[in-house]
Amino acid sequence: MQETRAVRRKKLKKNLAEKDVHAHLITSPANRYYLSGFELHDPQCNESAGCLLVTREKDYLLTDPRYLEEGKAYFPEEDIFVYTRDKYKQIKSYLNKTGIYRLGFEPQWMNYEFYAALSQEFEMVPLKGLVEDLRFVKDKREMDLVKKSCALNHKVFTRLEQILRPGLREKDIAWEAEKMFKEEGASEMSFSTIVAAGERSALPHASPGDRELRDGMPLLVDMGGRYQDYCSDQSRTFWIGSKEDVFFRQTRDLVRKAQDLVIEWMAPGRSISEAYQIVSSFFAEHGVDRHFTHSLGHGIGLETHEAPSLGPNAKGEFVPGMVVTVEPGLYYAGWGGVRWEYMVLVTRSGVEIL
Repeated sequence: MQETRAVRRKKLKKNLAEKDVHAHLITSPANRYYLSGFELHDPQCNESAGCLLVTREKDYLLTDPRYLEEGKAYFPEEDIFVYTRDKYKQIKSYLNKTGIYRLGFEPQWMNYEFYAALSQEFEMVPLKGLVEDLRFVKDKREMDLVKKSCALNHKVFTRLEQILRPGLREKDIAWEAEKMFKEEGASEMSFSTIVAAGERSALPHASPGDRELRDGMPLLVDMGGRYQDYCSDQSRTFWIGSKEDVFFRQTRDLVRKAQDLVIEWMAPGRSISEAYQIVSSFFAEHGVDRHFTHSLGHGIGLETHEAPSLGPNAKGEFVPGMVVTVEPGLYYAGWGGVRWEYMVLVTRSGVEIL
C-alpha cells in the first residue's frame, strides 16, 4: 500500500508542476489518508490529527505529539514536524524553512484562521478538488473493498427486514442495524442511519426518533457501514403491513423503473448530468417530477459522499472505475416517501450493480 500511495503522490506532484505550485498542504482527513495512510479521521470536528505537505521533492507530516508514534509508521521521523501550542504560528515558521513560496491549499477544508496566518508569508493558491479528482477512479484494491462493504450492507438489510414489525420504534431499528453491521464485520457506520416511518419518510435525511411502526405505513431505511475504511450506502423503502397500499406500490414502481432506466443507460463517456435529466424527465412524464427533490446520487469510497455528484449541474463524464450511488426518490408531505438506492461500479461497457 505504501507503494500505491507513493504513486498517488507522484501524480499529485505532476499536477503541482503543471500549476506552478511549489507545494500542496492537505488538510482533508480523507485526502490525507488516501495519499499517506495516516489517520482517516480527525478526532473532533474542531480538531485535526495533522496536515500532509506534498512538495515537488519530498513529503512531510505535520502533527501534534499525540500522533508522533503513529506517524512514524508512514514517514521517517526527520520528515515529521510536531507542533504544540501556537499551532499556526509554528507551522508557518516550519514551512518557511522548506523554501516554498506558492502554497496550494484546499479551500473547502482550511479554516480562515489558518489561511490568515499562512497568507502573511506565502502566496496561497486554492486547489479545490485536486486530490478528489485522483480519487474519482478506484484501483482494483479499492473496488474489491467497496464490493465487500456493499455485500456486508446487503447482509444487514436481509437480516433487518426479518425483524420489522409494528411496535418497533425508529431508533430501535437504527440501533439493531448498527449492531448487525458490527456483527457482520463493519468497523463503524458510514453515517448515522436514517430510519423514517409513515409521513416522516418524506424527509430524505430524517433522524430516527420515537415514532412506532404500525400496519399500513411506509418505512424508509438508509444505512451504510465501513469495511476496511471503505463505505457502503444503500436505501430501501418497505411497507409495514400485509397488504400494500396502492399508492405506495405505484410510487415504488415509478422509482424502481426510473432507476432501471438510468442504470441501463449509464456507460463510460456519457454525461453525468444527463443521468439526472433522464430520471427527472421520466418523472415529469408521469407528473411527479416536483416530488424528486435531491440529486440522483453521488460518488462513494473513503467518504460516503464523494465526487461526483449526480445532479443537474454535474460536470464531466462517467469513466471506468467510478463508484456511484443511484438513488431516485419521490416524497409527498403528509404521506411519506419512497427511495431505492443501488451502488454501481462503472465498467468498460456499462455499469455493475454492487
